[in-house]
Amino acid sequence: MKLHFAEDSLSSEYLGPTVDAIVSIQNADGSIPWYRGGITDPWTHVENAMAVDIGNCRAEAERAYDWLATMQLKDGSWYTSYKDGQPEDESKVSHVISYVAVGVWHHYLITGDISFLKKMWPSVRAAIDFVLDMRGPSGEIYWARNSAGAIYPTALIAGCSSTYLSIKSALSIASVLGEEKTCWKEANAALAKAIQTTPCRFGSSQENESIFAMDWYYPAMCSVVNGDNARERLFGGWDKFVVHGLGSLCSLDQDWVTAAETSELAIALAVHGEYEHSATVFNWLHQMRDEDGAYWYGMALPQREIWPVQKPTWTSAAVVMAADMLRPTSATRLLLDHPGPVTP
Repeated sequence: MKLHFAEDSLSSEYLGPTVDAIVSIQNADGSIPWYRGGITDPWTHVENAMAVDIGNCRAEAERAYDWLATMQLKDGSWYTSYKDGQPEDESKVSHVISYVAVGVWHHYLITGDISFLKKMWPSVRAAIDFVLDMRGPSGEIYWARNSAGAIYPTALIAGCSSTYLSIKSALSIASVLGEEKTCWKEANAALAKAIQTTPCRFGSSQENESIFAMDWYYPAMCSVVNGDNARERLFGGWDKFVVHGLGSLCSLDQDWVTAAETSELAIALAVHGEYEHSATVFNWLHQMRDEDGAYWYGMALPQREIWPVQKPTWTSAAVVMAADMLRPTSATRLLLDHPGPVTP
């Protein structure tokens, strides 16, 4: 199947300035904040590290992972955000903490560097153990602890789907290193089953519906649901969330199309073989590209005006990840393209 892309937008020539825009924001300590002088949160920091890795900036990616290892707390966690090397928000969010596994596995898929995998394994192992200590009664994983360590007893569909992918990536790392993690496998199966069968347990669900686009496509993007169920989920929400010719709304209560959600929707479609739809959505994205190669946060409707006037690093990173997903052979495809059913 021949897919057509605007201005050869999968090429390194096109995406190089996008990657450079992320690298230019990286701090000397390796952290990659949202903006110059802004906060760094571990989840978007990992997303940025994966994007610069895709752009062949190996040293910058490894500096980003070194920063994570340095900042990890003794209990295996990270704070929600940092600024100037200090905690900005001292709560601890489960899917933010576990996401290190996705980045580390992605770097290994790109480089084949087992020494890196061994170096980062203690950080990954401690992070997953911390997060699995936040499980609810049906396998769901509660979303956060406050600064005093108390758990907020609410689980989120998008967050839990991301955590599912993180644990799956951690299990892949464990397999390469010859580690047996049966308890992780069992916990991830229970987590998948909770997302698939008990949406009432998730705080983002109201009568099995959510106003947030991420809750719509994340279970498909992270392969918590697969096959016909994934495609039915994606196309079942299409008319609600997709603005034809622009992309995905961030939420149903705002007339606002965002580059990150649109990129992730393109990824989710590609994961389940809907490459033509994915390419179409990906092509819409470039209306939000600035002349320096970075991508604006989003576009407000009905005026179709750029809003807010900000270019977060992680927005550009999501675009780079979507582009890599649409290449015939890529680390992102290996990371995310998991055909076949999930067996609880």
